[in-house]
Amino acid sequence: MADYFKGKRVLVTGAGQGIGRAIAIDLWRAGAIVVALSRTRSHLESLQNEYPSITIVDVDVADWEKTRNVVESLGHFDALVNNAAVAICQPFLECTPDAFDLMSNVNVKSIINISQVVAKKMIENNTKGAIVNISSQASKAALKDHTIYSASKAGLDAITRAMALELGPHGIRTNAVNPTVTMTAMAQVGWSDPEKADAMLSKIPLGRFAQVSEVSDVVLYLLSDKASMINGVELPIDGGFLAT
Repeated sequence: MADYFKGKRVLVTGAGQGIGRAIAIDLWRAGAIVVALSRTRSHLESLQNEYPSITIVDVDVADWEKTRNVVESLGHFDALVNNAAVAICQPFLECTPDAFDLMSNVNVKSIINISQVVAKKMIENNTKGAIVNISSQASKAALKDHTIYSASKAGLDAITRAMALELGPHGIRTNAVNPTVTMTAMAQVGWSDPEKADAMLSKIPLGRFAQVSEVSDVVLYLLSDKASMINGVELPIDGGFLAT
């Protein structure tokens, strides 16, 4: 796998921070030509300051037309990581239409939009490409205050299966990963309360949350030719949370 990514162009969305940033960096280290896309310019500039050869693009993926035009302008890619997402936690009885619309636009519609553009160019260039969608354990299990987020990620899982079915004949593989709580800088703050953390950890047989590298490693594997017969899976990275 070490040589697989050399010279391959890969688009990573939501790459300004957290899991997306780690994936972009790991792909760069593996020799890929990385284009990092995010809404927040300052996060992207921080990434590029550390890794100047990574191309950065700022766009709000909730804007269908602008995003489509921007991704069209970026040219052909060999692989795509759909990581951009938003999470708004609300109790079921307090779920709002604004939260529903935003999470639907970012977590569901933008994946269809961006993947359509990238996949069409793969087909035009006869590229046997790979796409990985970053989903969540919340798509598979009920989590308190996660009604809309869970629904959006369940929708993403369904999109992943449909993409695998329809893009597979073109040699394009599509898979999803479904991580548990992953210890990004933001998560370390959000899950620092022992009472909150212990309730989740008690449901994870391995007794800990995921590290960012443990998600990135799986994503790179699924993008590589080592996973050449894997298509349409939703792979938990959850320490056994969904097994209990």
